[in-house]
Amino acid sequence: MMVERFFAQTYDEARSKFLAAAQARGLGIERHVHPKALGPMSEPLTIDTALFSPPQAQSLVIVTSGVHGVEGFCGSGCQIGLLYDDALFTRLTAANVALLFVHAVNPHGFAHVRRVNEDNVDLNRNSVDFAEAASANPAYLEVDPLLLPPDWPPSAANQLALQHYIATRGEKALQDAATMGQYRVADGMFYGGAEPCWSTLQMREIVSRHGAGMSRLVWIDVHTGLGAYGHGEKLFASPDPAELERAIRTWGADVRPISAPGSVSSVVKGDLIGIAYALPSDIEKTCITLEFGTLAPMAVLQALRADHWLYRHPQRGAAQAAGIRQALRDAFFCDVPEWKGMVHAQTRMAVLQAVARFSG
Repeated sequence: MMVERFFAQTYDEARSKFLAAAQARGLGIERHVHPKALGPMSEPLTIDTALFSPPQAQSLVIVTSGVHGVEGFCGSGCQIGLLYDDALFTRLTAANVALLFVHAVNPHGFAHVRRVNEDNVDLNRNSVDFAEAASANPAYLEVDPLLLPPDWPPSAANQLALQHYIATRGEKALQDAATMGQYRVADGMFYGGAEPCWSTLQMREIVSRHGAGMSRLVWIDVHTGLGAYGHGEKLFASPDPAELERAIRTWGADVRPISAPGSVSSVVKGDLIGIAYALPSDIEKTCITLEFGTLAPMAVLQALRADHWLYRHPQRGAAQAAGIRQALRDAFFCDVPEWKGMVHAQTRMAVLQAVARFSG
């Protein structure tokens, strides 16, 4: 299957494929080197961007990958596929639309097969007023010892306690408490940090610089781990009803506000895509998260629990650590041809739909 060649098995391979495709396309490439974090072989880690910009373009489409590191296996493959898409670039040229790829927003998480960054920070909880956020989500303090017990695999007693919580509060209550973001337990799950981290600051600069002077901006942020297998849910987080109307006109009636009943995601604050709204108000903004389903929700949560347990207990054996890493990778990247074909096709369609709206 041709799509298979777009996807990689490591961050380093993904980065090489991305740069090769961008160079073959003749795009402007920039490299943002992490000042302290290194890869598993002590190699430099970078956020890489590739820009296609016709003369006098007034509309910009941004496609980002790897905000949650391990999810970059999917997003990177989709970006590389788009870079080899001649029909897409023909349409971009005809519509006078610029396209910016940002590859591996969280390179440390991608390289080390973690969802969070080098400081255990979730980048989609990191763009907040930290003084105000410090008291957010007190429910997390209750579930932290249930989610991250002293031993792994969890004991029978821990499993019973977690089942009791779900039986009495509901699975949605557990999801909300665990995932909406917390700012007190630095080695816990979905930790938002105490200050803007390097990746967040880099993205602010990248989006601000490339968005300057544009009249319209679309941002598609590719994620995995929630929802039905291979299905891309179009999650919308802005409170602006006019932007929601634009998003529906662009991508269809299945655009789903993150707060709507049935949304696969909890409502979160501090999502990275929100930095678009720091751009001048006269720039029309339309932003979605494209969230591709992988495994059942509790299976994904179990893989995340194990990963964070390992972060708290780094002295554990290499075999157990390798198993936990593989399980996390499998929870966010289905390494089979049909899934890759599904996510690539839907990402391509989302980009083409954005270009088509600018063409009208």
